[in-house]
Amino acid sequence: MVEAELKARVTAPDVVRRGLEGLVAGRSEVYRDTYYDTPDHALESADQELRVRTVHGPDGSRTVLTFKGARVDDESGSKPEYETGVEHPEAVHALLRGLGYVPVVEFEKRCRNYAFEAHGRQILATLVRVPELDGTFLEVETLTEEPDVAAALADVRSVLSSLGIDKADLTSELYTDAVRAHR
Repeated sequence: MVEAELKARVTAPDVVRRGLEGLVAGRSEVYRDTYYDTPDHALESADQELRVRTVHGPDGSRTVLTFKGARVDDESGSKPEYETGVEHPEAVHALLRGLGYVPVVEFEKRCRNYAFEAHGRQILATLVRVPELDGTFLEVETLTEEPDVAAALADVRSVLSSLGIDKADLTSELYTDAVRAHR
């Protein structure tokens, strides 16, 4: 599956939040992300990501291991994504280090997630604040098959537009790069 996703810097977060709350109740969660790579940064060089994410929410915590392949198009952050739940996070961290991967960046994202259907697709819209970075971001994504990425991105753009986000607000800046630059 491909995660067809667009990300925007939000200039009016309260307006966007109200628009999303008008669609569905949001869910506040805190993500603690650790990104891994080889010592020679082979994954980053190949535009790939390996991440362990622990999500803390109102119903407890859960951890997922995620691998994202290289982007499938030049205009978005859309990548093939493979994800699985993790029962023992510390074991997965130890396993990755034992295989030669090293943590390259760790940070926290404070998120409010909105899951809904639009244009016949399951959509996840997430308002994001990274404490180390200025501003609020909005990620809108849907899962699709690779041949359908362009159509899925058109639907994502439509959702963004309905929330008052236009093309000039879109960004391809990665949180990992921004956090490393800040530090």
